Amino acid sequence: MIRFYGLEWDSHMFSGTDTFPITTSVTSDGHLAIGGCDLTDLVSEYGSPLYVYDEATIRQTARDFLSSFRGAYQDSHVSYSSKAFSNPALIKILDAEGIGIDVVSGGELAVAKAVGFPASRMNFNGNNKDRQELSEAVEYGLSKITIDGFPEIDMLNEIAAEQGVIQPVLVRVSPSVDAKTHRLTTTGILDTKFGFSIETGHAEIAVQKVQEAKNLDLLGIHFHLGSPLFDLEPYNEAIPYVMQFAANMRDSYGLDMREFSPGGGFAIGYVGEQLPPPISDYANVIAESVRAGCDAHGFDEPLLIVEPGRSMIGRAGVAVYTIGAIKEIPGVRTYVSVDGGMGDNIRPVIYDAEYEVHSVNRVNDELDGPYRIAGKYCESGDILVKNAFIPTPEPGDLIALPASGAYNVPMASNYNMIPRPAIVMVVDRQARLIRRRETYADLLLTSMI
Repeated sequence: MIRFYGLEWDSHMFSGTDTFPITTSVTSDGHLAIGGCDLTDLVSEYGSPLYVYDEATIRQTARDFLSSFRGAYQDSHVSYSSKAFSNPALIKILDAEGIGIDVVSGGELAVAKAVGFPASRMNFNGNNKDRQELSEAVEYGLSKITIDGFPEIDMLNEIAAEQGVIQPVLVRVSPSVDAKTHRLTTTGILDTKFGFSIETGHAEIAVQKVQEAKNLDLLGIHFHLGSPLFDLEPYNEAIPYVMQFAANMRDSYGLDMREFSPGGGFAIGYVGEQLPPPISDYANVIAESVRAGCDAHGFDEPLLIVEPGRSMIGRAGVAVYTIGAIKEIPGVRTYVSVDGGMGDNIRPVIYDAEYEVHSVNRVNDELDGPYRIAGKYCESGDILVKNAFIPTPEPGDLIALPASGAYNVPMASNYNMIPRPAIVMVVDRQARLIRRRETYADLLLTSMI
């Protein structure tokens, strides 16, 4: 028996614990369960496809981040990158755990405002914020806004002046460091839309302009290398370079670096064969590099801000699908189609993302395969998993893809006019609906009829 978060459960005969939520178990009927809830029962009640989030995993991950970073560097702040998944229920949990929130749009800000998330623990990132978004952020009193473009400097300064406040800000720089991740999720190189390039001199101009802005208070420097980062070395390369830049800005323009953020990008395990370093390893490497930079350049140690998104929520979420059509091509492969696909998980299509697949209703049955798990969307590229090993599939069987908690839901679409799935949160053998399934009426709501 395993005990966590006030629960006891039997995890016998289940091997996916490195990618599934921490409360995953197998019932006496051979069904997959999370948080003490049988996934077959959840599908019966809420339908399929279905996203299931485990509250215990979210809370434990939040605590791991706080303890790891504050253990390595006491003056640390953990700010969840809400673009990975934003929902009122989730934001309330993170608030209770003392985590901050990083938003990149007016919509994400609206979710945080709706639950009364404290502005003192919020940051607004993004490369093309509009006037309305910035006005709303300043009015709500965000503790900082990360500037990521020259027009934003003047616009934000004007908005702050109109509202009679001095707005704290960070400047996002690009250190021209290749984090060796997917080309579409690399953000710290020279050729990127994000950040002011140190290499071209634009970062220095930005710092000078912000320092001259009467209604902006420059707290420090921010950068982000990309995601997911399995390798720790890029932090050791980028942090000293950015620290040197900050020292130059102090000497030239009086930068008082009270805050420093190397962003996030921490990895999770999508498949058991490729697991990331523990959170404590990221924390130790980043903390040591920041301290070394402070010692080298005579800085007082700033507030260290990290922005986990995927790594905060990814493992907590599981996608559940129902098998439908099965097409065998002798000597080639067998396609196993499910009732979801690229409309609720676009990551395999655009990032070549890989996932594990596990049976939900036949966990103890012998595995067979490989099978190609295909979605129902009208695209040949709608493939969730290229080579899956599951019990010999039958229509009506349920399968689960772990590590589905980050980006799957927020990047979902209504392609083919298919409604998006429901989402439930489970804890203590109880499930609550945190987003209902869309209906055809919802799809028609904004249409002109």
